[in-house]
Amino acid sequence: MAAIYSNENFPLPVVQGLRELGHDVLTIQETGRAGEAVPDTEVLLYASGLNRAVLTINRRDFIRLHLASNDHAGIIVCTFDPNFAAQAERVHQAITQVGDLRGKLVRVNRLGSGAGN
Repeated sequence: MAAIYSNENFPLPVVQGLRELGHDVLTIQETGRAGEAVPDTEVLLYASGLNRAVLTINRRDFIRLHLASNDHAGIIVCTFDPNFAAQAERVHQAITQVGDLRGKLVRVNRLGSGAGN
């Protein structure tokens, strides 16, 4: 299963769902950095240093970072979905299909948001 670092804006119920599905998810809150407005570049560097893919709903900024360099442990960008259980399952399916996340950008969209997983 995947080693993941969830950004501050990512819903904690989805994190819990991913843990229940067997993923190793560390949150920014658990590192004591919540509320510090940690820059996205620093979040990505920190996660990569831990060999963890970043999980975020901050799509635009992290897609930009990926396009600038794919030297990271992975980036999973999601659209917000209030159906947390369904979102956890879609993230799980997407990252399971990709396998090794290193250097990859994985997009996980809410059903009906105009794009598929």
